[in-house]
Amino acid sequence: MAIKIYIDQGHNPQNPNAGAEGNGLREQDIVYRIGIELAQLLRRSGNYDVRLSRPTADVVLGTSNSTSLRRRVDDANSWGADYFISLHTNASDNPSASGTEAFAYARGTPAFELGEDIVEGISDVTGLADRGMKVRPSLYVLKRTAMPAVLVELGFITSPTDSALMNNSPELFADGVYRGIVEYTGLA
Repeated sequence: MAIKIYIDQGHNPQNPNAGAEGNGLREQDIVYRIGIELAQLLRRSGNYDVRLSRPTADVVLGTSNSTSLRRRVDDANSWGADYFISLHTNASDNPSASGTEAFAYARGTPAFELGEDIVEGISDVTGLADRGMKVRPSLYVLKRTAMPAVLVELGFITSPTDSALMNNSPELFADGVYRGIVEYTGLA
């Protein structure tokens, strides 16, 4: 039986719940493309069923930030996903901030372990710094999902280097997340 992976491409194409911007790029556009690439890799393996929060670039979820988050979580919960992976780009006032990190609800959980593998996979493939796993129980998508959930900050949209890499080579980030999932599940 296939493992059900819910890929949440964080944010909407426009408000409500639009994402960060930096270096002339928008978070919601970058994570949309990386999510599409990741879904293709997972489907190709034959071991994963995949659902995307934004199957097309113009999908808008909810009418506010809170309803946008709730729609994503409710969709994953009602589908019966085994894992929830929310894709984001990080932002900082410091343009030299760089690297990949992820968040889970708590340490010592399947989500935390999956996140460690995902961050390592992205770092290995892209060469970006591994900023590690962090605990963030206040994040809605981590506390309201019925399955292990990881929020991945792929790179910094405010970093000229990270943002160019995410924009020009989304397949590298998709491959890194895919490798992390494979490492965690043991299914290529």
